[in-house]
Amino acid sequence: MTDTGFSPERIDTGKPHSARMYDWYLDGKDHYPVDAEAAEAVLRLFPDVKDSAWANREFMQRAARFVARQGVDQFLDVGTGIPTEPNLHQVVQEVTPSARVVYADNDPIVLRHAEALLQGTPEGRTAYLHADVREPQQIVEYAREHLDLTRPVGLSLIALLPFVTDEQDPYGIVRTLLDPLPSGSFLTLSHGGTELFDPEVWERIDAVYRAGGTAVRLRSHAGVVRFFDGLELCEPGVVQATHWRPEPDMRVRTDQPVYVGVARKP
Repeated sequence: MTDTGFSPERIDTGKPHSARMYDWYLDGKDHYPVDAEAAEAVLRLFPDVKDSAWANREFMQRAARFVARQGVDQFLDVGTGIPTEPNLHQVVQEVTPSARVVYADNDPIVLRHAEALLQGTPEGRTAYLHADVREPQQIVEYAREHLDLTRPVGLSLIALLPFVTDEQDPYGIVRTLLDPLPSGSFLTLSHGGTELFDPEVWERIDAVYRAGGTAVRLRSHAGVVRFFDGLELCEPGVVQATHWRPEPDMRVRTDQPVYVGVARKP
């Protein structure tokens, strides 16, 4: 069963959007010429951008499977992005068919695809909220309607926090999302790393995103670790994406400039 919660809004095709650029990186088809043009500009600056996107995606799948195998059967995925199979609900419902997943994103094109692509198992449930992570309390209240917040929840923030500037208090946002979740919940997170990019190259990539009206912020390893304050990091800690519990069938095995981690709420 799927619940979208909102009627679709008009999609702005006049400027690139990070979610649609990410779809281009993943060889998807849900983007517009303006998104492809911006994504190609990033590719020229950073030839490994597609591998980085795929490494990030594969980490999400491994991490979601890991958390589900810890007995968690409820998930809140904020910054869902355009659905690319397998989606988080498909991964966790392979482990637990009755698992419930709440997705949230602020791009209308994601909302447009929610009804068609976020279909779960007959035993489980997927729900979708059109919302911005900068209003975390709205996301928490919606999640409360669809998940049992007296039981552990897997919170997933994949490639999202780079789009939250320091002035918008990313650490406070994460705390607001985590605070209502009980002991035994998990945080899964990925984030571009300052130390992993050539500063000059990153400045030019940032300019591409800013031209589309999107601010992007890399953070240091210490800055990414800080998101997990008060939580118990799961092995191997905060590492580059392809180093987190690698599996033999991974599409991308080379180092990528993305820090990732999974942690349990004590």
